Formats: sequence, structure tokens, C-alpha cells
Amino acid sequence: MGHKSMPPHPNLPHYLLPYGEFLAELDEIQRLKWIASENAGHDIGFEFALSDWAQNHRASWRRMRNQAAKDKPA
Repeated sequence: MGHKSMPPHPNLPHYLLPYGEFLAELDEIQRLKWIASENAGHDIGFEFALSDWAQNHRASWRRMRNQAAKDKPA
């Protein structure tokens, strides 16, 4: 949200791919933090959002992201 995720690029050097995935995941954690903070009426904090994300959302997000990558035409 404060930065732009790296767009997928077939010629992206392999060493940048993990960083791009990290940025995409960070965006999702920040989005969750914002929504949960709005619902709670106060800032829930990054650590709480990260814990909630890891326990309740990461696995399904990762499956969805991996499936989308597989389904993308080469």
C-alpha cells in the first residue's frame, strides 16, 4: 500500500522473485491491518496483523496465488 508490488515478469532474475513475493505478501498484511483497524476503531498494530495473517489467511492466499501462476499462459 505504501509501495508498489513488483509485476510478474518472465525475464525477472530468479533472485528477485522471492523479494517480489515478499512485497506482495506485505501488501496483503498491510491491507488486512487497515481493514481490521477500521473495524476495531483503532490501530491493531503490525505484529497483530502479521500474526492474524499468518494463522488465518496466508495458506489460502498462497494457494490462490500459486494456482493463478500455474493457470497463466506461458
